[in-house]
Amino acid sequence: MRIRHACLAFGLLTGLNAPAFAQDDPQFRGEYSDWRVFTRNTDAGFSCYALSRPTDSAPRAHEHGNVYFLVASWQSGAVEEQPSLLVGYDLRPTSPPQVRVGSDRFDMFADNQEGFLDDLDEEADLIRSMRRGSVMRVTATTLDGAATSYEFSLSGVTAALQRVEALCN
Repeated sequence: MRIRHACLAFGLLTGLNAPAFAQDDPQFRGEYSDWRVFTRNTDAGFSCYALSRPTDSAPRAHEHGNVYFLVASWQSGAVEEQPSLLVGYDLRPTSPPQVRVGSDRFDMFADNQEGFLDDLDEEADLIRSMRRGSVMRVTATTLDGAATSYEFSLSGVTAALQRVEALCN
């Protein structure tokens, strides 16, 4: 399951360093306040995803690279509303990312530059929290031990996820 996770976010966004997948460029499908929706064709099938960039990143002096929070679905049904974090640096596996929406907290596992939830039930719980919340906070640790944090607006996430569902059904 972790291999499926690891290929997902990075492959959806860039297609770089993923020669096993023949991919079309992502197609922009709409903007919903702070969330954007894209689709992409790959050898693994048609995928749809909503993503957002952080509204705030800390520490400011740290080179964060491109940071995104994504929620992806595949038309095949192999992945449905799978949340993930993608950062511009390698994450420390022994201090994996943590997501908070209101009082709800979710622990991720780190796989290079990506963070994922292990449990499908927790994925559904996080998506429900995102739909109800207004702000999502994510903390992570770089491979060399620097603590980072991100704040994501959840404005528009429900509409974006509805669009993803409509595109990938």
